[in-house]
Amino acid sequence: MIAVMGATGNTGRKVTELLLEAGEEVRALGRSPERLAELAALGAATAVGDARDADHLASAFAGADAVYTLTAFDPTLPDYHADQDRRGEAIVSAIRRSGVRHVVALSSIGAELADGNGFIASLHRQEQRLRTLDGVDVLLLRPGAFFEGFHSALETIRHEGVVADSVTPHAKVPMIATADVAVAAAGALRERNWSGVVVRELIGPRDLTYAEVATAIGTAIGRPDLRYVQLSDEEMAAILTGTAGFSPDFAALLVEFNQALSAGRLRPIEGRNEGNTTPTWFEEFAATLR
Repeated sequence: MIAVMGATGNTGRKVTELLLEAGEEVRALGRSPERLAELAALGAATAVGDARDADHLASAFAGADAVYTLTAFDPTLPDYHADQDRRGEAIVSAIRRSGVRHVVALSSIGAELADGNGFIASLHRQEQRLRTLDGVDVLLLRPGAFFEGFHSALETIRHEGVVADSVTPHAKVPMIATADVAVAAAGALRERNWSGVVVRELIGPRDLTYAEVATAIGTAIGRPDLRYVQLSDEEMAAILTGTAGFSPDFAALLVEFNQALSAGRLRPIEGRNEGNTTPTWFEEFAATLR
């Protein structure tokens, strides 16, 4: 049996579906009984509960041959890192108590850095926690920025006629489709062919500038004049805490993350190679935004 955290989310749902399609027994974890019911209809067992609760996680992980872990984020919380640390500690405690021997953990490009990387710093700490597990084989997946992050901005993009962010327009950013992350995760959960702690970086077919992102989205939605506008850090923070409803704490972390992207600090350590390059192009994703 394979347990999947965040089974109704961006990567977790697809991981669950891929495993079920392959004939695996899956236990899908999440907060919403209604959304988990959709996976139950596909054949998954479900476990509803709070991912900050180590007792709940230990029970859900019990009997699993492998688990897919992630620390779901809430950008409205006043102390983002504190919540992430609580989630991460619960996961590690549950792994120890349940006897799981194979873990595929969702992390991020840039998680090798302890600071200066915005919200990714909490993933660095979670990687360090996972490294303390004795007798557990851990695969740390470090994908680039998700294409799907642009979904939430689409209404504003259509209304304002621009893609606006604080990343410099010509910074090359590693990006990836969440479906490609799920394929890698599901394959690893099934094969379990690594030992110890292994890092696997994942990036799309090519790095993208935000100017290129704007061009691709504009072409897809019938706005060929769509352009990218760089916001100042102050403007970005004001939008995040205003219309987006983020906490000042998370807004500051996202601004710092964007600064790191602009400076080229969040890059795959091993560079681009056949093993970390995934197949889905941004233009394919953009076509779904119509």
